[in-house]
Amino acid sequence: MWDNLEKISAQMRKWILEYVILMIIDSGDVYSSDILKMLKENNLIVVEGTLYPLLSRLRKESIITYFWVESSSWPPRKYFKLTKEWKELLKTMNIVWTDLRDAVKNIWKK
Repeated sequence: MWDNLEKISAQMRKWILEYVILMIIDSGDVYSSDILKMLKENNLIVVEGTLYPLLSRLRKESIITYFWVESSSWPPRKYFKLTKEWKELLKTMNIVWTDLRDAVKNIWKK
């Protein structure tokens, strides 16, 4: 039974984590450490070893893109942003999430 619970929990967390990362990226061009910081501040702690493969997969699937920013103070940094198509799709995902969240809250109250 506990094995199933761990699998279910991992799947739920995986989807929600990906969704939250897309929302963070949608809030503005972000550096990977910005993403990690925001996740940790909101108790969605992930390690770099989790984040970087996820960002790489999202880029390969043309969900996000990146660009480099040069600075005299630090090495070049890779900043991420959503592709145009996914920016629009995320709006729909937000509606779906809100509907699901509200439905679960309503059921939970009963």
